Amino acid sequence: MADVHEQYAIRPFPEQRGHGLWLRPWNAESDVDASAWLRGLSDPEFQRWNTPLRVVRDVDAARESIRSRADAAVDGSGVSFCVTDEDTGALLGHIGVNEIDHVMHCARVGYWVLPEARGRQVATRALLVATRFAFTDLGLHRLELGHALGHEASCRIAERCGYQYEGTLRGAMFEAGRLDAFRDVHLHGRVATDPEPAAP
Repeated sequence: MADVHEQYAIRPFPEQRGHGLWLRPWNAESDVDASAWLRGLSDPEFQRWNTPLRVVRDVDAARESIRSRADAAVDGSGVSFCVTDEDTGALLGHIGVNEIDHVMHCARVGYWVLPEARGRQVATRALLVATRFAFTDLGLHRLELGHALGHEASCRIAERCGYQYEGTLRGAMFEAGRLDAFRDVHLHGRVATDPEPAAP
């Protein structure tokens, strides 16, 4: 009987292309990637809407954080993409298919975009590519997207990508910068049988 890690491991790492983007693996040994990861998680707009359990304060911590994402691909619990421009290779942000449940064939998606790349529908385009990958390559049936109540930009991205609003989860996310207080979350979902939305 195959080891559970071998059974669900996401190998080889699946690079994806579409909508003008190239989604590739993050490289913990790359100074460019580590610096971008640190900038993304340190960005005030990211921190306004997210409260990571492990704070990344320097490049070494960024490398460790990236390595943990690679480990998730090995054990089949998640896959993380570095979002880049397909033509120039410029690094734009991150998107992940996380908390993969291989029994229920579902997962949660999350993303962030670097400040200089905002306003170009990077998150929308990346989410469309990652969603297609999750439904086809990973064989998932359902994807969920949760964002803090009031994060209207994420609400619009979810809707543009066919993730229907399904309700508000009370106290389902930490308040910004705190691990002792909670805030409500908008839950969006998409299933494999939903129609494919038009590309931006």
